[in-house]
Amino acid sequence: MIDVELDDSPKEECGVLGVFAPDESAARIGFFGLFALQHRGQESAGLAVSDGEKVRLRRGMGLVNQVFDAQALEELKGHIAVGHTRYSTTGASVLRNAQPVFCQSQVGDIAVAHNGNLVNARELRIEMELDGEHFDSSSDSEILARIIVRNLHKGPEVAVAEVMRRAKGAYSVTVLTPRMLIGFRDPAGIRPLVVGSLGSDGYVIASETCAFNPVGATAIQELEPGEMVIIDSRGMRFACGAKSTCKAMCLFELIYFARPDSVMYGTAIYSARERMGRKLALEHPTEADIVVPVPDSGIPAAMGYSAETGIPFREGMIKSRYIHRTFIQPDQRMRELGVKMKLSPLVDHLQGQRVVLVDDSIVRGTTTKQIVRLLFESGAKEVHVRITAPPIKHPCFYGIDMASTKELAAAIMSIEELEKYLGATSLGYLSVEGAMDAVGRPHNNFCTACFTGKYPVEVPDDLTKDALEGTADVGEIAALSHTQLRLIEI
Repeated sequence: MIDVELDDSPKEECGVLGVFAPDESAARIGFFGLFALQHRGQESAGLAVSDGEKVRLRRGMGLVNQVFDAQALEELKGHIAVGHTRYSTTGASVLRNAQPVFCQSQVGDIAVAHNGNLVNARELRIEMELDGEHFDSSSDSEILARIIVRNLHKGPEVAVAEVMRRAKGAYSVTVLTPRMLIGFRDPAGIRPLVVGSLGSDGYVIASETCAFNPVGATAIQELEPGEMVIIDSRGMRFACGAKSTCKAMCLFELIYFARPDSVMYGTAIYSARERMGRKLALEHPTEADIVVPVPDSGIPAAMGYSAETGIPFREGMIKSRYIHRTFIQPDQRMRELGVKMKLSPLVDHLQGQRVVLVDDSIVRGTTTKQIVRLLFESGAKEVHVRITAPPIKHPCFYGIDMASTKELAAAIMSIEELEKYLGATSLGYLSVEGAMDAVGRPHNNFCTACFTGKYPVEVPDDLTKDALEGTADVGEIAALSHTQLRLIEI
């Protein structure tokens, strides 16, 4: 399978799912739930299913409907499942890093699905290897799984509390044991996790509420930071794994990652993005003839910008729905066409018009530059670029694949320089305060690290995406402090 990368937008993180369905096929429900979370990761997909005794696992590289067919789902017999769609943020994009992670334990086999990133993964892995632990992958998710394995015989509350005591960073996790489904969220609540009801005695846990409607589930509540939910034949119960240090939901989830039909922080994402467009119009007004979205993620904000200003909303480009992945490797000439492979201009809408172009974010700027040029080539007189994400100036270490400052256009160029680079008539970003106001939660409820550089969980200076590739050598171990090497009894 060949990825055709036609844009430089932030790459999705991961989607996690859990299903407890006493009277139904958990695999089939899990398949449709993962399909609804496909936007969160397209590199690999997997499901682990338990029938109460045996755990069966299937995972593979590619999209959900490429990894699973009807026969595969039929073979995954059972009423409890966890699932995962992956975009790699720690560890290489290879099958051994696909999830769910599978481990054996004293209470039976378990499977773990994880969204987020651990910032102390290297330290934890070296510590656990020195204590005799063996790892099968380079993913930080396996670290979580093995901490759980070592402690699950003490009870799920103890196992999850131990994870939260030792793991630092972002994690929303679903765990499958032969007879139990567990979900939990890190003490800062950086990544989302929500639980819903399924019929009279079933439950679903998911990264987003958009996974509920296709399977007939109804949202109950979002897990609080540091909270866990435990589901078994006796029902559902909540417990505290660790005291919440702060509330720091990723603001970029609401600006970009979450599907527009999801609800987060009690806010409908589509409505929040419309309000962001209105805020953007107030902060960066301009004279123009039409407001044009970059499809599809720019549509709600463009509608909000149009409603606030009275400038007519018009589609200026049509997006190909089928170019994202292909079996055919494009040659150099086709790569140079770039955006034209993905977006087709509506010339009669653009010709002679002063255009407000609304999009959700600029990372490297290469895609936006191509789109601006495309609009001018299609006859636009002016192109005023308006972006609902504030300038991205700092890398994310909590589960979004933008881990190098030198790759971020707003970090290496001023607004004026970036405007010139894009070839835009003008450029305006929504402020951090404007984005938070549009969501309608207190400003101290968000992680804004990629915009402000203020990280809610301390990040090591040398952290990189491939920090777990390979094994630690003697020199690395010797370089660690006595405190870092102290073996914690588990």
